[in-house]
Amino acid sequence: MTTILTKPLTTEDFAPFGEVITLRASPDKLINQGLCGRHHDLASLDFTDGGRAGISLFDAEPRALPYELTMMERHPNGSQAFLPMTQHPFLVIVAPDDTGRPGMPKAFLTSPGQGINFYRNTWHGVLTPLHAPGLFAVIDRIGDGPNLEEFWFDEPYTVLST
Repeated sequence: MTTILTKPLTTEDFAPFGEVITLRASPDKLINQGLCGRHHDLASLDFTDGGRAGISLFDAEPRALPYELTMMERHPNGSQAFLPMTQHPFLVIVAPDDTGRPGMPKAFLTSPGQGINFYRNTWHGVLTPLHAPGLFAVIDRIGDGPNLEEFWFDEPYTVLST
């Protein structure tokens, strides 16, 4: 079994797979009588084949490290953003495409308050909160037709914290 060590989620390391959604050093503008900083347009939503953006709530069971990675998935017709509704970190696993299947996976641990937006067609692990509640707002493609590909590994990977 191959071991993968987690790394902290950074904008630079995650850039090939998507966007880190987090507060900027300062807001783009102040609104609501100057009492609210608006950090504007933090992710690029990308939908094909007549799809539209939808907002859903996901309530996922927490997992633990070490974590056994047995499967990855991707969504060819739409990006997918995950916004945690708690201040707990979560595990993010991604992989480059290797001729239609996931390449070597990479694992990241978010910092409290970070969300992510997977680019369309990015191989990624399932939603993996590490603490209860595993409540997330998810913005992804709503539309007709299949938008999910799964790949099951012959040998699972073990994800460990660094």
